[in-house]
Amino acid sequence: MIEVKDLVKRYGNHAAVDHLSFTVDTGKVVGFLGPNGAGKSTTMNMITGYIAPTEGTVLIDGIDMSQEPEKAKENIGYLPEIPPLYQDLRVREYLQFVAELKKLPKKERNLAVYNTMKETKTKDVSERLIRHLSKGYKQRVGLAAAMLGSPDILILDEPTVGLDPSQIIEIRELIRELSKSHTILLSSHIMQEISAVCDEIIIINKGKMIACDTPDNLTKAMMQSRGIHLVIRGERAKIKEALDFAGNDEITIYLSPEDRSLAEKLQHTTGTAIQLAKDSFLGGIRATIPQKNILIDHSFAGNFEAAYKEFKFDGGPEHE
Repeated sequence: MIEVKDLVKRYGNHAAVDHLSFTVDTGKVVGFLGPNGAGKSTTMNMITGYIAPTEGTVLIDGIDMSQEPEKAKENIGYLPEIPPLYQDLRVREYLQFVAELKKLPKKERNLAVYNTMKETKTKDVSERLIRHLSKGYKQRVGLAAAMLGSPDILILDEPTVGLDPSQIIEIRELIRELSKSHTILLSSHIMQEISAVCDEIIIINKGKMIACDTPDNLTKAMMQSRGIHLVIRGERAKIKEALDFAGNDEITIYLSPEDRSLAEKLQHTTGTAIQLAKDSFLGGIRATIPQKNILIDHSFAGNFEAAYKEFKFDGGPEHE
């Protein structure tokens, strides 16, 4: 079990993580969803003990990370967004090295490495140099390294980033298989990836939790997460009638697929340039256009309405 209590991380006057609290129950797969810069990686680095929080507590199976870091870390396997792989080592050599670093008893290392390669399906490439592996296989090797020592908890930071569709499916299936014997916390900025494997989703932005629920409930509440990403650029005077919150000269809103025609209407009414891109993060602001001007409705469906009342969404990453 992971317990995060009132976690804060400040850099000067900037709060990268702002009083964040949540629990990941034993045996669950929980997704950590948010746009780039939301505080996901910072939170994971604090959970794993890589950086110290400014305030708050992290408990790993009841062990305080700040008080007993070595003992707490024994229960964690961590896969960062960019796995720290030694490119000039063979897969088996690298995993033997990691096993030694994790202080596995010498007589147990060979079997532990063998079993981990078997579980991550890397046995076939065990004698290949890591630099010659595909990105998908490199992720598998990173997962194998995280699993050495049989930790109860796996923490995976953007495990499918940069993979092609077939590799994403392979890693997704591997995570499903690992979930049978591990508690897993994984992060992503892609709603579809999180929904495919998680029992529960935590959504954060600007270091704050804004929602926590099952994938089905969140999908219903977010008015179809895979919508159209509109970026409206122009003079504030022209767009302030369209948006009832003070913004910059570039403002992002989210629409559902059936509202595609709103793009042309927005462009015609405001006289501004609009860029369209498919967005895979989440929806939130529904735009409607009356005859003579534009009205933006900030209301959120279901249990999001209260959670988002004070939350101004700046938009997820743009996908060309």
